[in-house]
Amino acid sequence: MEKKRSVAKKVRIFDLVNGVFFHGSKVDMKPSYLITPFGERISRVNLIGTVIDMFISEDESYGSLTLDDGSASIRAKVFGNDVKLMKNISNGDLVLLIGKLKEYNGEIYVAAEVVRKLEDFNHEILRKIEILKDLKEKKRVAEEIKNLIDQMSEEELKEYVAKKYGLDEECLNIVRANLKVGKEIDYKPKILEIIASMDKGDGVEISKIFEVFDLPERIIENTINELLASGELFEPKPGFLKRVGA
Repeated sequence: MEKKRSVAKKVRIFDLVNGVFFHGSKVDMKPSYLITPFGERISRVNLIGTVIDMFISEDESYGSLTLDDGSASIRAKVFGNDVKLMKNISNGDLVLLIGKLKEYNGEIYVAAEVVRKLEDFNHEILRKIEILKDLKEKKRVAEEIKNLIDQMSEEELKEYVAKKYGLDEECLNIVRANLKVGKEIDYKPKILEIIASMDKGDGVEISKIFEVFDLPERIIENTINELLASGELFEPKPGFLKRVGA
């Protein structure tokens, strides 16, 4: 059975480079995806922007370009036979880029499938109008969620945004983390509970904690730092955490 391709979504590059990437698993048939600050889950993108940097290796086995859409920039990469996609592209060209989002060493990039030079700059204008209209609606939704945080219980909020906006808990957590306002969620008890349950005596590897929580890394890092500062956690050895008194 042929695997159905996910829709290539039209978004700002800013929302990609400020999103949270989740790696998939070939074994579990789970695709990789990114969640934007507005809670949109994306695997493939459709971007229009200007090429500000180009590179093709001497043996033409690898190529990359950096695309800027006015909000931010992102790299697109090609390997092997796909290098031909970039051979007729130059710095300063306006291009349409379609591809799959990937992440390597902390960099979110696009594995290019289509790279097409656009001669008509009206394409860029129309895309910006389209993005702006979409952005206005996303900001309206985020503002409503912000106002509801202090009015609803955790379960009520999850149920409401899932039903009205199709945002699951994972997406809601990203939106809430980026609002940086409203009722702060205290994740310290949950992290302490997880560490206690996973600790077999020598502490818990920090990387394992990041694997368990479906939250932005900065939230987990900040929570761990708070627990270390308060003396509720300590490092029995580099890269491991343990509860005090456990």
